[in-house]
Amino acid sequence: MAMAKLAIYSNNNTIFLREIMPLLLPYTYSSHHALSFQAPMAPLFSVIVLFIIIICDSPLAHSRTTPHHIPKTTFLDVTASIQKTLQVLDFNHHKQQEQLSSTPSSKLSLQLHSRASLQKPTHRDYKSLTLSRLERDSARCLNGNCLYEVSYGDGSYTVGEFVTETISIGQSSVTNIAIGCGHNNQGLFIGAAGLLGLGGGTLSFPAQLNSTSFSYCLVDRDSDKVSTLEFDTPFPRNAVTAPLRRNSEFETFYYVGLQGIGVGGELLPIPESLFAADPAGGIGGVIIDSGTAVTRLRREVYEWLRRAFLSGTQGLAMARGVSLFDTCYDMSSMGSVEVPTVSFHFEGGMVLTLDANSYLIPVDSVGTFCFAFAPTNSPLSIIGNVQQQGTRVSFDLANSLVGFSANSC
Repeated sequence: MAMAKLAIYSNNNTIFLREIMPLLLPYTYSSHHALSFQAPMAPLFSVIVLFIIIICDSPLAHSRTTPHHIPKTTFLDVTASIQKTLQVLDFNHHKQQEQLSSTPSSKLSLQLHSRASLQKPTHRDYKSLTLSRLERDSARCLNGNCLYEVSYGDGSYTVGEFVTETISIGQSSVTNIAIGCGHNNQGLFIGAAGLLGLGGGTLSFPAQLNSTSFSYCLVDRDSDKVSTLEFDTPFPRNAVTAPLRRNSEFETFYYVGLQGIGVGGELLPIPESLFAADPAGGIGGVIIDSGTAVTRLRREVYEWLRRAFLSGTQGLAMARGVSLFDTCYDMSSMGSVEVPTVSFHFEGGMVLTLDANSYLIPVDSVGTFCFAFAPTNSPLSIIGNVQQQGTRVSFDLANSLVGFSANSC
């Protein structure tokens, strides 16, 4: 199947890419021959597929200082965040052309387009274009006999035929790529054309390309710029690196060596064992996943983080929780606000300080912002795509490293 580009939703409740294998769901195509992929997750303000979490009178008072110099506070531009939210709802705003954020460093590079660019097709007869492509590709998908079935953590599933195709990306073509051609698709990816599997399994897209590395950079969820996905690119210099681990029990997951979380420039006294996988059964640990929106922390870790953040935001007016978010603020009267920094501390001593926009996000257009982490009762924690936005995430599969390069989209 030839395609000119792969289009991925990148707004505030759907971002793209998943593990397992590439799937083609033959019922919703975007204009200009762009396949649109959506991760199988719930809307941002209900349950979203996946997962990252306890006591102390004052978590900041009992925390230990990290040896790295991390600012205690940062500023959130409330006005700009609300304006972007309003622009997302204003379809006329998206008539402007999307801009590529950076020059691709690989010949095998995909542009990931925002949902807004797909919702405003310029084709005059979009319905007939879509139906003609559906008819063509549905007929093509009926020619195989091998079946597959894939299910996801949120209950979504897809059943169909297992086929091979030639995939064209720009000027490059790859033959005999195994894909699933879905006919019975249920769950939260309904309305998307498919999933692009980037996980660690043998049927994932990087594995089938024999790639030793790949990277993606997701721009801000409300941005008009284009995100990118690249294969076999050099590992970025000055990236914040962490060990990339694998688990034979869950081969599709990318486990990352997270040791702690900091708030206000100080490392919280969370036992490192709460971030580690059980060496016996392989349960627990921390994975990084572009198909999960909000970072999910096991409940004990989340409670440490939440208490510390609340301690550092006592001067802000609280608002009612929204869906899975239990810590929200009324910032309707503010232009900008100073908030505590939040940082991830990895094995080897590297620290990634998050941008305020990646952990305080608007949930409406009137100034309600919520702390964009959520608890899970699972022992598995997941770093989601909201906390990855604006950062190039690089996977060096050959050397078992993951790198984070802030502001490198």
